Amino acid sequence: MKFENLLAEVGGFGKYQISIIALLVIPRVTLPFNFLLNNFIAAIPSHHCDISSLDANGILGNLSREERLTVSIPAQEDGTLASCHMFSHPQFHLLTNYSNSTELPVVECQNGWEYDNSTIRSALATEFELVCDRKGLNKATATIFFVGVMIGAAIFGWLSDRYGRKRMLMVSYLITISFGVASAFSQSFIMFAIMRFFTGIGLTGISIISIVLCVEWADIAHRTIAGVIISFDWSISTMVLPGIAYLVNDWRPLILTVTAPLGLAVLTWRWIPESARWLIANGRLEEAHFYLSKCASANNRQHNLRDIKPETLANVIITEDRGERKFSCLDLVGTSKMRKLALLTGITWFGVAFTYYGISLNITGFGLNLYLTQFIYGAIELPSKLVAYLCLNKLGRRYSQVGTLVTTGVCIGITVLIPRDLWLPRTVISVLGKGFSEASFTCVFLYTTELYPTVLRQNGLGYSSFVGRVGVSLAPLVSLLDEVWLPLPQVLFGTVAISAGLLSLLLPETHNVRLPETIEDIEKTRKRSVCSQLEYQLGTKTYKQTK
Repeated sequence: MKFENLLAEVGGFGKYQISIIALLVIPRVTLPFNFLLNNFIAAIPSHHCDISSLDANGILGNLSREERLTVSIPAQEDGTLASCHMFSHPQFHLLTNYSNSTELPVVECQNGWEYDNSTIRSALATEFELVCDRKGLNKATATIFFVGVMIGAAIFGWLSDRYGRKRMLMVSYLITISFGVASAFSQSFIMFAIMRFFTGIGLTGISIISIVLCVEWADIAHRTIAGVIISFDWSISTMVLPGIAYLVNDWRPLILTVTAPLGLAVLTWRWIPESARWLIANGRLEEAHFYLSKCASANNRQHNLRDIKPETLANVIITEDRGERKFSCLDLVGTSKMRKLALLTGITWFGVAFTYYGISLNITGFGLNLYLTQFIYGAIELPSKLVAYLCLNKLGRRYSQVGTLVTTGVCIGITVLIPRDLWLPRTVISVLGKGFSEASFTCVFLYTTELYPTVLRQNGLGYSSFVGRVGVSLAPLVSLLDEVWLPLPQVLFGTVAISAGLLSLLLPETHNVRLPETIEDIEKTRKRSVCSQLEYQLGTKTYKQTK
């Protein structure tokens, strides 16, 4: 009997699985809080030079605030004050005679800047003066964080396959809490960047371990709904984040606020089960039987497990060197089909993540404030989950992945063609692109989890996430290319999305196919969905008849 049949007997999607999802939602709510936090803590409020150096003799004191700014700071072509330059000396003639202030002698800001604190009380830019020639460091904060996420994906992917999902989940909790709190008390930009790097390492452990635990406890018939439900917390939290950022508009308390849910996650960790699949594959049959018994009891199926002893579980998942061989990322390229799988999933993840964060980290320029735009971006993700669920069930994993990625790229391409002064249609198309990019992320997490075997599932998801986070790390830097050519970032995001989507056509279909358990399962010709579903149904029916 296969593990899928055994799981169906003890309840493949009952109260036990619902409780697992509920417990994993607690730590997962902090994922979008942190991943999109840079939109708020790295926002640059309106600013101009501190003009106190021009008022050495008090000659500006007799002027109103508007007049002081007029004679001290040049106006830009749109009429707004320059952010990074000031006149070398007061230009009093501008009060009576209009002239082109851009032609007058200017210097860089001499005594720092004055910031508009009406919306954001304190941000990284105001705290560490990351403006003008240092504004690139604001983008770098996101890149540094996502490099940590990238490194963490590889580390936790390997550790989770080696030492178990549950144990490494607690490690990721503790790392995130420790460095998250430390980052809120940073006294320099360098210290903040280092703390955010390690926070990213911890957060990626929560991300990849939680989705694998969820999918490995669901049977074939309910893997899609389990994968979609667990992703709803991301969309809801994305909608909640701008409200929190609006109420807590100081970057230090904001970081502490978004880290707080992990305190509750630590307390509830004890009730999260280890993956029975992983335990059996690693020869820990007593523990696997313990968790399967708890599952059967919670789902009122305990009578179905009475004839199953721990030692009989050894035949459920057949692996060579059970519990002795330790798999690593090197096994992802050890055989021909594994190499092909690793290459294609890596490309797909890069396209999904690069595009998603290219859109998500660019929430300005649509005529709306950043809080409202972030809320709309989160709201569009809810119907996108429904679209993803219907596509995954009706079209299968492969075509859903292709369709959502290609459509995302098309939406980005359309925004390039719409003039920037038409902010309403640009916003509508951008929001649609955001929805499809979220749908593609929902698909890729479930799809990748189903593609890799149990003995390498966390390694495979960790590696894929690692490649995806390379794309995430590059996304904020690519946005800086608008200084070379304004539409260039969007052209790159759209091109990558369409290319990655088309290449994902080469991946195998996994809809209604039992999860592979070993590398041998990958190397063998995978049965298509109908055959695998018949095997699943026949196995369950045979088991019932023999009881």
